[in-house]
Amino acid sequence: MGDDTWRRAGWAGAAIGVLAAGAAAGVAVERLTVGRSVREKARLALDAEGPYGAVRGTSGRALAEDGTELYYEVDEVDPAVAGPRRRRLFGRRAPAPVTVVFSHGYCLNQDSWHFQRAALRGLVRTVHWDQRSHGRSARGVAQAGPDAVPVSIDMLGRDLKAVIDAAAPEGPLVLIGHSMGGMTIMALAGLFPDLVRERVVGVGFVGTSTGRLGEVTYGLPTAGVNAVRRVLPGVLRALGSQAELVERGRRATADLFAGLIKRYSFSSKDVDPAVARFAERMIESTPIDVVAEFYPAFAEHDKTAALAAFRELPVLALAGDHDLVTPSSHTEAIADLLPDAELVIVPDAGHLVMLEHPEAVTDRIADLLGRVGAVPVGG
Repeated sequence: MGDDTWRRAGWAGAAIGVLAAGAAAGVAVERLTVGRSVREKARLALDAEGPYGAVRGTSGRALAEDGTELYYEVDEVDPAVAGPRRRRLFGRRAPAPVTVVFSHGYCLNQDSWHFQRAALRGLVRTVHWDQRSHGRSARGVAQAGPDAVPVSIDMLGRDLKAVIDAAAPEGPLVLIGHSMGGMTIMALAGLFPDLVRERVVGVGFVGTSTGRLGEVTYGLPTAGVNAVRRVLPGVLRALGSQAELVERGRRATADLFAGLIKRYSFSSKDVDPAVARFAERMIESTPIDVVAEFYPAFAEHDKTAALAAFRELPVLALAGDHDLVTPSSHTEAIADLLPDAELVIVPDAGHLVMLEHPEAVTDRIADLLGRVGAVPVGG
């Protein structure tokens, strides 16, 4: 790596450090009252005992167009799960044969839907999958070697089509996506409009955007964000080429990393520490070179036109009111373009609203399933 590249990385690192000062200050205050060894013990205990992300289904694998192996799990309808759980979510109505496909966001995995999956388990057929290079899916084949192809949102849309073909080849579909997962659904609609027209009966967008992500300030001064944004792609590439070194550094600065994750994932001051650590584990498990591979795709993302495929469908558009990553105004813009959309802005919620306020998100998804006939009225 040349001196110029490292010099740019150094300046960008300094700028990012300044912009992260708010989160770092919070970490510094915590250090005055909680010893490092105590925090480390708590972190290990949460890793060992936390139940989050432990829900598993029948596993399967789909092959993407470039040969990447995509991991998914299916939870089938369980006739024994009638009674109280179904009545609580759906009244006395019986689920219809619909498959609900959940797509996760950037630097997460299918376990980010833990609460919704646990609540719906056995009531309706669900598919949860890991996007390429995330979770249990394989690293993107097209992103390897000298002829590497950049990740694009359209590529992710084709990946979703491969998962649907493998895990839900027939029957009506409800598609639910968070952040990058919502963008993946938009790409699917743009690439495969016939699939949407013939099989999709409802859509849920959670904390996502149709585009213009280059205007997001992440709650920071505009000038500083623009300066970092200009150099960040190159810096990420440089860091991605030194992945082992960077991962060691990331582990050494775990406290600061945890503070940043909490700031950009949640808004509530009383988030369950186990939930916060669960989110931290998912994000920190994403290798830096994968972070680098995916980041440029968001600047190019523009799927406003693709939303037209959903105009005649029931749609849930939901976001946290303090989402610093994909602000709620982006979700409002989605609802404005879809006349049958239900717009829900969850108070005191950040980007990981489905973990921060799981009941609110689960209830709205249950409402959507009722609207689309997954839970027939009068059943």
